[in-house]
Amino acid sequence: MNATAPSAAAKARPKPAPKDDLQTLPLAEVEKKLGSSPDGLTQADAEKRLIKYGANEIQEEKTNEILKFLSYFWGPIPWMIEAAVILSAVARHWPDFGIILLLLVANAVVGFWEEHQAGNAIAALKARLAVKARVERDGKWIEPPARELVPGDVIRLRLGDIVPADARLLEGDPIEVDQSALTGESLPATRKPGEAVFSGSIVRQGEIGALVYATGAGTYFGKTAKLVQEAHTVSHFQRAVLKIGNYLIILAVALVAEIIGVALYRGDPLLTTLQFALVLTVAAIPVAMPTVLSVTMAVGARLLAKKQAIVTRLSAIEELAGVDILCSDKTGTLTQNKLTLGDPFCLGDLPADQLILNAALASRADDKDVIDLAVIGGLKSDQALKAYQVVHFQPFDAVQKRTEATVTGADGKPFKVTKGAPQVILALATNAATVKAAIDKAVKDFAERGFRALGVARAGGDDRWRMLGVLPLFDPPRDDAKATVATARQMGISVKMVTGDAIAIAQETAKKLGMGANILDASGFGDSKCHETAALSASIEQADGFAEVFPEHKFHIVDVLQQAGHIVGMTGDGVNDAPALKKADCGIAVSGATDAARAAAAIVLMTPGLSVIIDAIKESRKIFQRMNSYAIYRIAETLRVLLFMTLAILVFNFYPVTAVMIVMLALLNDGAILSIAYDNVHYRNQPEAWNMRVVLGVSSVLGVAGVVAAFGLFYLADRVFHLDRDHIQTLMYLKLSVAGHLTIFLTRTRGPFWSIRPARILLIAVFGTQAVATLIAVYGLFMAPLGWGWAAFVWGYALAWFLVNDQVKLLAYRLLDPAKGRAAKPMGQISKAA
Repeated sequence: MNATAPSAAAKARPKPAPKDDLQTLPLAEVEKKLGSSPDGLTQADAEKRLIKYGANEIQEEKTNEILKFLSYFWGPIPWMIEAAVILSAVARHWPDFGIILLLLVANAVVGFWEEHQAGNAIAALKARLAVKARVERDGKWIEPPARELVPGDVIRLRLGDIVPADARLLEGDPIEVDQSALTGESLPATRKPGEAVFSGSIVRQGEIGALVYATGAGTYFGKTAKLVQEAHTVSHFQRAVLKIGNYLIILAVALVAEIIGVALYRGDPLLTTLQFALVLTVAAIPVAMPTVLSVTMAVGARLLAKKQAIVTRLSAIEELAGVDILCSDKTGTLTQNKLTLGDPFCLGDLPADQLILNAALASRADDKDVIDLAVIGGLKSDQALKAYQVVHFQPFDAVQKRTEATVTGADGKPFKVTKGAPQVILALATNAATVKAAIDKAVKDFAERGFRALGVARAGGDDRWRMLGVLPLFDPPRDDAKATVATARQMGISVKMVTGDAIAIAQETAKKLGMGANILDASGFGDSKCHETAALSASIEQADGFAEVFPEHKFHIVDVLQQAGHIVGMTGDGVNDAPALKKADCGIAVSGATDAARAAAAIVLMTPGLSVIIDAIKESRKIFQRMNSYAIYRIAETLRVLLFMTLAILVFNFYPVTAVMIVMLALLNDGAILSIAYDNVHYRNQPEAWNMRVVLGVSSVLGVAGVVAAFGLFYLADRVFHLDRDHIQTLMYLKLSVAGHLTIFLTRTRGPFWSIRPARILLIAVFGTQAVATLIAVYGLFMAPLGWGWAAFVWGYALAWFLVNDQVKLLAYRLLDPAKGRAAKPMGQISKAA
């Protein structure tokens, strides 16, 4: 018996399958059992099998909609409201009972509906990211959604693909697959023809055909790759808002406890006191906060989707607001990714068209690779390749940095051709010693003109490679790139170019884009486990870009910048970019990215270019402004209601509003505040960060000013106009409702309230709810009728204090945040209401 303990990796590997399992049977028997062949299925057969086997996906357990709705009646806040309902019934206060019950149901309906709508929006956005599979049907290669795969399908796996189903590899070269997400193995595993690959693993190297033998719930691991992260990650932004919520809850409980203690000391009826205390607590706690958050994020995600940026994690929108460094890919993001072939450098007397022909033989148009297409496009005739037969093709990968093809010529003799990085091709060539100086000079000359260089070599039957020359490829900058980089700088974002090209090419491109020429050679960086010297870390922070970057360098660059205190955005498209995209505060998969990169990213771009990212950052800053406005408003209103009620009860032994009035205040408040998600705002020209000193300071000043205004009206009603207590309560209800909702127009701007036009939906929501509140007060629904004259007086009083409070707010900002008040002026266009 072997006493050696198995390794952790071995433990993590799948257990051997039974001998008759499709994973281990000889491939010929598997094909026979599945009724398939290396040529795949017909479309008609595939459709029949889809009905038989079901979709290639794991059916998510859908939450029962009724149970979901009932969940809104369970939790600390619903329990408080339910307790108030029970106490109202016990005390036989039936009007209170009915209104509080209405609040309970209304809050559940609003919360359920908005979360349902947000969930539908995110599900629709994620559906746009559904992985497609390359499948051979009816002898043609098509790209249906991966969920339509069936056992017996023949698929093509390429570098960066997430394997869409369990499959057996067909003829071809071995491939490297990353099974770390499934087995815990850190190193890629080599899989040879005939062996199985599992759904959810990632192709790290190579390309091959495969025969699907299990899909959906029938796969070995019982689940497909989890392509998009869940949207409930708690970000820095949400944590800050939740801290505010906790602060308000603690404040509310402390003041309410004081009210209960004084009431008990005075001998007030216990049931009435408890009922009032519970309702006051419910009104003070920010019940609508989670709903406002989710709705605002979902609205932002939908707006970004219209601009072709799909958000896979809602919290990424919030993180984007604070990004101050954006590490951007050069190819396809800053440039057009449309390579054009220049005049080649040929060794000896080799004609230019022969050099291009050899490079074209080492290319494959089917892969849609931009370099391959540029080289093939350089041929003088479409018929130039007809006389040759490619026997074997090895696609490009990040390790080899070249492609290679075994070709049979018109004379029947085989030979090999390769193209790739000049230094890699030189290392292969037997004539390297004699041609190196000429090649190096050509590469340098091309680089200084902004051209990428592609080495080409050929080997005869003796397998001795001979360097033929160098092809120059030019990728022009995108038309909007220079203006976009300038806009980013105005917004306080440093854009750093990240490219695998030589320094000279990177500097040339950076110069054309107005980015600065401080480009670092990344080949001298350590790996992610190293700690750079302070000098090198500083140089990374100050650099305008990085050249000769390998994927592992990207992770390290992000790490160094984060350690320096920056919020970093990183773009990427390759399978090896995934760690850096995951590491960045906001990983962005650019247009055309591999499945693996898209799975790791928080935002996926559907169109090329940097401008979409800048649009996303602008939108995120607008969302931050809306949430900042909501936080100040919520704190100010809670302070206003709590302090006024507490002081009135403790000092005057008078309940200025009834429990039913508080319930109606909360009901109308929560219904209207959701509209802030659609408000017009200006984005700021600096990255956003929570300034709790300003948030708490401004909201406290507005809250205290509101208490002064409330006691002013109370004094007028009681001592000047000598109204009875019932009418004073109605008067105070209307004042708290009107003045409270007008506060949102103060908190939504740092400048005067009129400096940014409110969205129409916000105006309708606020004035619509206040019209209802006014009618309730005028005609006395569950309270003493006030009449139109007193209602007009309350509106006039509230509007006058609104103007005073606006000046108080401006003074508070000048005292609490003087530098930002002067320097950081809003610069964005008004965000139109959705």
